[in-house]
Order: sequence, then C-alpha cells, then structure tokens
Amino acid sequence: MDAIVERMPRRDDDSNKDSAVKRPTQEEAEAAVRTLIAWAGDDPAREGLLDTPKRVVKAYREFFRGYEEDPIEVLSRTFEDIGGYDDIVMLRDIDMNSHCEHHMIPFIGKAHIAYFPTERVVGISKLARVVEIYARRLQTQETMTGQIAGAIDVALKPKGVAVMIEAVHQCMSLRGVQKPNVATVTTQFTGEFKTNPALQARFLELIRMNSGK
Repeated sequence: MDAIVERMPRRDDDSNKDSAVKRPTQEEAEAAVRTLIAWAGDDPAREGLLDTPKRVVKAYREFFRGYEEDPIEVLSRTFEDIGGYDDIVMLRDIDMNSHCEHHMIPFIGKAHIAYFPTERVVGISKLARVVEIYARRLQTQETMTGQIAGAIDVALKPKGVAVMIEAVHQCMSLRGVQKPNVATVTTQFTGEFKTNPALQARFLELIRMNSGK
C-alpha cells in the first residue's frame, strides 16, 4: 500500500487572481520558453526545439484553463424534482491532475465528493467539472480540497459536503527526496458531514469499498 500523508486544507476564498494579472502576449510567452530552454543548456534554435515554445504555450493554455471558468456558475443550474430522495449524493474516483504552485510540476490522483442535498440537486457531471476547474490552476492540494467543498457549499446550500483528494506529487517523486508513489490525502467536511461522525465514516467507507482497501 502507498504511504499516506494526511493534511488538512486551509480554506481560502475562491478569487480568480488571474483577473488582476495582465497576461503576456503569445509572443512574449514563447520568448520565455526559449529563455528557459537556453537556461537549461540547450539551443532554442536547434531543429528539434524550434516549435517547442509554441507547443509549450499551447499546452499551458490547456493545463491552466480553469482560470477562465467560474465553478459557482457551473453549479447554478439545479433541479427540484428529486422524487423525495433524502440521502447523500456521491461521486468517487474522479480522475484529476493539477500543477503544484511551488514547482509547477504535476500532481495526479482522484477526487471523491459527496453532498447531502436539501431540496435541489445538481447534474452529477457538474460536480466533476468543478474538480476540473480548480485542478486546472496552479494549486496546492490542500487549497483545492477546500475550494471544491466551499464552492459546492455556497452554490447548493446543502446539509453538508464531503471532499477527499488522494494524489501523488511529482515534485516529491522526481526531485527533492525523490520518493515515488507516496499518496497525499486531504479531506474537507462541512455541515452535517463535519458534525455527524457516522455520516463522515459512511463517506470514508464508501470510498474504501470501491478501492478494495
């Protein structure tokens, strides 16, 4: 079994800091990549690297597209017709990958989300999309866990929210202590998930049932 490091997330406001930042032009971004190639010790004018700046900038636009999306807006369309359903809604094993804000190196894993609806529910794909929006930003896993829970709490006003993220950080696998396959686990609970230990335990047990642990 992977070694597990548990950390509790800090709760930050979901502010899109990108709106206050003047983005460089495409040409400026590509020039920055050429500078990094030269700094690494290679020739950016070498045939194999000529188109690399353009490819890197295109990849970064995909990696960090979450800055251009609003998770609250994604969760805004809800449904009242739930046929008297009165229990938790859970999505588990949502594949996610993000980039550590300290080294800009990927961390890859899965997110598990549950919420206890009041009178309305949201389309389940929207919950996965909220994970994707926050993952596609420079992040720490702790912050992202809190942001996901906070967005669902604000948008849906449920009885409670539970979020767990399990991820392997390449900044720990490929550099520094170079310890691969160490899973970092973060959790965030709100409302009844936080105050009701039995409900919290049920959420964790549903995750374990699926993983076989």
